[in-house]
Amino acid sequence: LALSGQYRLFGFIDDDRSKVGRSINNVPVFAASEVPSIIGKFGITDILLALPSVSRSRRNEIIEGLQSLPVHIRSLPGWADLASGRISVQDFIELDIEDLLGRNPVVPDSSLLASHLNGQVVMVTGAGGSIGGELCRQIIRRSPQQLLLVDHNEFGLYSIHQELELLCSKLSLQVTLVPLLGSVVNRKRMVGICKEWQPSTIYHAAAYKHVPLVESNAGEGIANNVFGTHNLACVALENGVRRFVLISTDKAVRPTNVMGASKRMAELVLQALAAEQNNSRPTTCFTMVRFGNVLGSSGSVVPLFRKQLAAGGPLTVTHLEVTRYFMTIPEAAQLVLQAGSMAQGGDVFLLDMGEPVRIMDLAQRMIKLSGLSLKDDTNPNGDIAIEVTGLRPGEKLYEELLIGDSPKQTDHPRIMKAYEDYLSWAELAPKLALLEIAAENNNLSAINELLLEHVQGYAPAAAKQQASQFGSVA
Repeated sequence: LALSGQYRLFGFIDDDRSKVGRSINNVPVFAASEVPSIIGKFGITDILLALPSVSRSRRNEIIEGLQSLPVHIRSLPGWADLASGRISVQDFIELDIEDLLGRNPVVPDSSLLASHLNGQVVMVTGAGGSIGGELCRQIIRRSPQQLLLVDHNEFGLYSIHQELELLCSKLSLQVTLVPLLGSVVNRKRMVGICKEWQPSTIYHAAAYKHVPLVESNAGEGIANNVFGTHNLACVALENGVRRFVLISTDKAVRPTNVMGASKRMAELVLQALAAEQNNSRPTTCFTMVRFGNVLGSSGSVVPLFRKQLAAGGPLTVTHLEVTRYFMTIPEAAQLVLQAGSMAQGGDVFLLDMGEPVRIMDLAQRMIKLSGLSLKDDTNPNGDIAIEVTGLRPGEKLYEELLIGDSPKQTDHPRIMKAYEDYLSWAELAPKLALLEIAAENNNLSAINELLLEHVQGYAPAAAKQQASQFGSVA
């Protein structure tokens, strides 16, 4: 492993005492306890993890023990790649997002994942996005008859379609993929898609999610997130779609921004439609799954921090105390599919996101794991600084997953069910009509007035005051 002279292999580290003190191809094997002294004595710069079968908890334990050392920690590729002899420095892998998150994923329930997917026509809106794309990757593994990929972003739709075609070929999956350009705001287009293809299940992931952008484009945010959902839900009802799953967010809980309030309004639409059906013969099972941030998605803090690290810093954090719930994209998508299969109608499911993560701690962890030091007042000669930029418009310090109290545990350890208040369809429909007019005219005062009236805990003034109090220093 000469690696073109760029790196020299100094030694191996192993917990097995029988191997310590020996050598492999004249390279010595050290005990884990010797690592700190070896690094200091010989100026070791990098540690590569070759842990193909170790448990996630043990891997996290090892990383935790190494992160205080001034070395860059990365992973080696799989054994098949190593055996090929074609490994180069470029093949070293940065620690994956689970390593940064430091939690053990739950093995998915295959029976729940397969339910309502095998042999069916399934539709995913926002298929070109982070969550929508991952839903598609996991759905095709459950052998639907057809998968309808709906997105209004041409390049995003093209990219996910090409990727899934390759995946189907690689895994010998007999799934018909149908890329469909269109916006959920265009009701006529949604009617045409549902009439022609007759999906049995819809996963509705299409939404505007970027808090500051929606805050400054409130009318479009409401039109897409509320009335796009309303359009698609009504079309689903009219066309006998059996199951409709809305991808929601923790920002819908006591929101301080239009994006979060718009997602709560979308939830209210589905809750009202579900309750209306309970009084007649139900045709469509409406449900929603609410979770926090997904690591590695577009707009996520981890890719931003990696980009900033590569540029030499600084890493930007909006507030010293800002915290967020995090989950990996694959885990979130798996849980969405499993929660959707448990739905009975009108359910609000919450995903157990684990403990909230302080963004400042995440930034410091990424700096350390990159083998760099934090540059601050106590260490002015450090490598990477962290800059506090101030809360953005509509941003909260802390996110929540629940409006009410005492969520009910389900049969899945990471899926809970909430019981949230909602309006009847008779009460909600006239308010939606007013909100639609306000959104069409981008009437911000009318939008805020209606959101304040119907979204529990909506506090836009508090958000503006917060953002002003911790104004940008960038």
